[in-house]
Amino acid sequence: MNLILLEPGDFTGPDTVALRGRRLAHIAEVHRAETGDTLKVGLVDGNIGSGEVLERSGDKVTLRVSLHKSPPPPLPLTLILALPRPKMLKRTVQHATALGVKKLYLINAYRVEKSFWQSPWLAQDKLREQCVLGLEQAVDTAMPEIILRKRFKPFAEDELPAIAAQSRKLVAHPVTNQSCPVDIAEQTTLAVGPEGGFIPYEVEKLQEQGFESVHLGPRILRVETALPVLLSRLFPAR
Repeated sequence: MNLILLEPGDFTGPDTVALRGRRLAHIAEVHRAETGDTLKVGLVDGNIGSGEVLERSGDKVTLRVSLHKSPPPPLPLTLILALPRPKMLKRTVQHATALGVKKLYLINAYRVEKSFWQSPWLAQDKLREQCVLGLEQAVDTAMPEIILRKRFKPFAEDELPAIAAQSRKLVAHPVTNQSCPVDIAEQTTLAVGPEGGFIPYEVEKLQEQGFESVHLGPRILRVETALPVLLSRLFPAR
């Protein structure tokens, strides 16, 4: 936890917060913070700053906070991701959040097993937990928006044109001759398929909406590996 993420409900005064549970345990056991120590804090969808420990007891820690710095800029990206298997979903949402993705569509595809959509990890509170972990890791506060779409064809035909308008449209697809571009500055919509990739019909539907198929080389990568590689190529650190 590189950032103590604060919620509006944590405030007990204009500049004081009381934290319990997981955050208290982390402050006590990892930071080993005592009265007078300063920690890096940030308010969900707000600024980042510092928190001075005023008091620490067995059930809570009280901080005086000063929030004066903007969070890092988001990636100029809308990510469309075929729903991964539940175990991979948690890591993928964390990684995407840590890398600066702020709008994520989880969609169906032919190779997405129906049982994946029954996962309890798709509940909004469970997805938010993974986003929180990603924000804490990356020292960010801007909460991503995650949208679920269970039908591929209506999504591709009816919603995607507006979603991807005024952006460069890319679909990660290993069976193509065009390599993934590097260091692009424009707004981008990126579609990433499931394990095994999108089937030809799905790729054709995306291409009908203006998506270019791109690859990462001869090696076939898992989604949780391919996503950070794609984003680091498209939007390298500056």
